[in-house]
Amino acid sequence: MSDLFPPFAPDPDEPRRRLFKPVPIRVIIPNIITLIALCLGLTAIRLAYEGRYEPAVIAIIVAAVLDGVDGRIARLLKGTSRFGAELDSLADFVNFGVTPALILYSFLLHELRALGWISVLVFAIAMALRLARFNVMLDDPDRPEWKKNFFTGMPAPAGAVTSLLPLYLYFLGVPVTGSGVAPVALVYLLGLAFLMVSTIPVYSGKNVGKVPRHWVLPIFVLSAAAFGLLASFPFEMLTAITILFLATIPAGVLRYRRLEREYAARPPSVPEAEPPSA
Repeated sequence: MSDLFPPFAPDPDEPRRRLFKPVPIRVIIPNIITLIALCLGLTAIRLAYEGRYEPAVIAIIVAAVLDGVDGRIARLLKGTSRFGAELDSLADFVNFGVTPALILYSFLLHELRALGWISVLVFAIAMALRLARFNVMLDDPDRPEWKKNFFTGMPAPAGAVTSLLPLYLYFLGVPVTGSGVAPVALVYLLGLAFLMVSTIPVYSGKNVGKVPRHWVLPIFVLSAAAFGLLASFPFEMLTAITILFLATIPAGVLRYRRLEREYAARPPSVPEAEPPSA
């Protein structure tokens, strides 16, 4: 019987077969940033239900910043992937759809009981629909190039940041608590949900071209000043940014309509004639 199972010593120099291909680190880094943002969003829920609203709001703001960074880092490192895109959408739904709505419910909307909870559901579902539509529109090959400068509906991070306006005002000393203010917050949250699922164009600024040379130094100075103001007066700046963003939506709509008319007025491109065959 021993001849049936002779001893066998594997060759130490024989290369081992790998079950999975190695993943480049440039693909992993953007996903780690997305997961950190997701952890911040989930932690913000815990902080809110502990009554620590200021760090909860800051966690969401940092998550929104990381959401704007991870995609750019992925493109810079050439580490974009389908997995990363799906993970980013799921993280956006939690961070910008579920978390802000739950924080507002814990802070103010719970006073309206069922109506407050319904507004939370509507906002979260509107965020999910908005993200699903955004993913579908990315695969549209017939979308004109100029439309890439606009979002269709309010983008997810902007929806989250603007939804927290009642908390910004509360931190500034404005009396926003009480049953008389809760219905206003409910209408405001539902209005943002409508903006997210609507087809209202919102300027994105993603494809901004080159900046004139004489504007470079002023932009640097203004950026440093804005960062300093945001660090020193965070909730005053967040309130101003929210109001300014909402006020610029009509201007974005007007510019979109003008570009749409210009595009429609262009003559259709005539294909080049093929050279005569020999």
